[in-house]
Amino acid sequence: MRDPRFDVWSPFAERMRVQINGEIYDMARSDESWWRPVGVPEIPAEGPVQEADYGYLIDDDPHPYPDPRSLRQPHGVHGLSRTFDVNWYQWQDADWRGRQLAGSVIYELHIGTFTPDGTLDAAIERLDHLVELGVDFVEPLPVNAFNGDHGWGYDGVYWYAVHEPYGGPLAYQRFVDACHQRGMGVIQDVVYNHLGPSGNYLGKFGPYLANQHQTAWGDAVNLDGFESDQVRRYIIDNVLMWMRDFHVDGLRLDAVHALVDTRATHILEDISMEVDAYSAHLGRPLSLIAESDMNAPRIIQPRMTGGYALTAQWSDDFHHAAHVTLTGEVDGYYEDFAETRGRGMGALKKVLTRGFFHDGAMSTFRRRHHGRPLAPELNAWRLVASTQNHDQIGNRATGDRLSETLSAEQLALGATLLMCSPFTPMLFMGEEWGSTTPFQFFTAHPEEDLGRAVTEGRVREFSRMGWGEQDVPDPQDPETFRRSKLDWMELDKPERAELLELYKRLIALRKAHPELTSPWLAEVAVEYDPQTGLFAFWRGDLEIVLNFSDEEQHTALDVDVRWTEYRELPRILFATNEAVTLDGERATLPPHSAAVFGPTPE
Repeated sequence: MRDPRFDVWSPFAERMRVQINGEIYDMARSDESWWRPVGVPEIPAEGPVQEADYGYLIDDDPHPYPDPRSLRQPHGVHGLSRTFDVNWYQWQDADWRGRQLAGSVIYELHIGTFTPDGTLDAAIERLDHLVELGVDFVEPLPVNAFNGDHGWGYDGVYWYAVHEPYGGPLAYQRFVDACHQRGMGVIQDVVYNHLGPSGNYLGKFGPYLANQHQTAWGDAVNLDGFESDQVRRYIIDNVLMWMRDFHVDGLRLDAVHALVDTRATHILEDISMEVDAYSAHLGRPLSLIAESDMNAPRIIQPRMTGGYALTAQWSDDFHHAAHVTLTGEVDGYYEDFAETRGRGMGALKKVLTRGFFHDGAMSTFRRRHHGRPLAPELNAWRLVASTQNHDQIGNRATGDRLSETLSAEQLALGATLLMCSPFTPMLFMGEEWGSTTPFQFFTAHPEEDLGRAVTEGRVREFSRMGWGEQDVPDPQDPETFRRSKLDWMELDKPERAELLELYKRLIALRKAHPELTSPWLAEVAVEYDPQTGLFAFWRGDLEIVLNFSDEEQHTALDVDVRWTEYRELPRILFATNEAVTLDGERATLPPHSAAVFGPTPE
């Protein structure tokens, strides 16, 4: 029986050989430009011990190149590939029935900095912390193979392989299994819009990149040019691999606006159709979440209305509106969210009631109009919201978190806003206790020239914003990576432990009251006063009141409008500060505090 592990697609090659464990074998070409080895002896596939290191010799090039579909790169992205038996691991998640995204809480983490050891097995040891917090989905940043020992993972070049310093593919299977055994799903962050600058040999095999389209990272992936059918299949097969061989419950698709595709059926629609079909086969939900800069409803609209039918997309608009209101920062892309004397509250109201802020409105940062309105019937949980995430922290000059400038009371205020919003909330690792460790941009490119170029590019980027070279951490400095690791010892500090307990209470509150997971934006009502700093919004019969000011504020709850059917006066269901009081219908909130009020049942 033919062994398909060594088959490779290469329309560019005139001659192809494969080197397996030091021996070289000829390959035969099919009509579809797939090459298959000739005369390869049987290589056992049972277990990780019976493995083979291999690579491809293209035409007369004596250098063996890794497999574009490599499952392991134990020698780095420039080394030989190694076979891996995806069926060897004995899964313990037969009872896992999955989770739907609606009503869930996501926790974004970076494997390399989540624990001191920075491995998948070390991350397993911290999963119980997430269970106690109330997390439903763990979302690791990209784990595919990239150049160097450490990095963010968005410059990966082998999409099928798990980064070896994290533990490789077997450790990843253990990690997903451990999450499932604790009742949590896994949403894996993947990058299909570009390839990293080092170790990308795909262009030697075929037209994986398209020079007719450009992105911020160079040539776009070839989704619509000559020979693009197999490139699209390369992506779709990778999507299904994560779900089939590694049991993940969903994918977060990085920067889908950079997937340049002029074909009648967009690659995102192809992906969603394939995932829906596989979900039906598995009998459990599978989610696709897009990071999109377009504010385009078609990303999450049903296919029958011309949409791509992805499950959800990130909401930068919520982040920006919340950030301006919490911090007062109004530079760069925050400018549009800071209306005169509004403290960002007007933008926050629009986002909470309409989903998008830029829904065809003028974008000062882009110098053009941007986006289009969401349909009124949109399910609000299809927008994934956060007050902090890897992008919005790590793409700042020093990678500073909100804890760098906000008090614990202000952090609690932001947590209440996020958890009581109509969207799917996502936390960034350490946010739940107000971690003070930064999350900086770090790389470990072994090539001196590439490393220098990354460092100089980072300095140039922020020099335009007034930052000096000495103020911008060097991505190539190992200390930049080390200082970005979470400090779990911070949980021993009373202030951090108290914030963690507050997050637990908020997540429990969200799950206890169906009003907080109601999917209808049309049911959200907002009132605010920029003079007092009070901001209030309704979720069904619950009124959430936030005091963004430095002074104590008093407000009358809107009992007559909302609670006329109840005989009793409202009560405090949750408060960030014990000093929040309620006297009949009149509430008093200390500076930088928030509370959730609800009716007292008969």
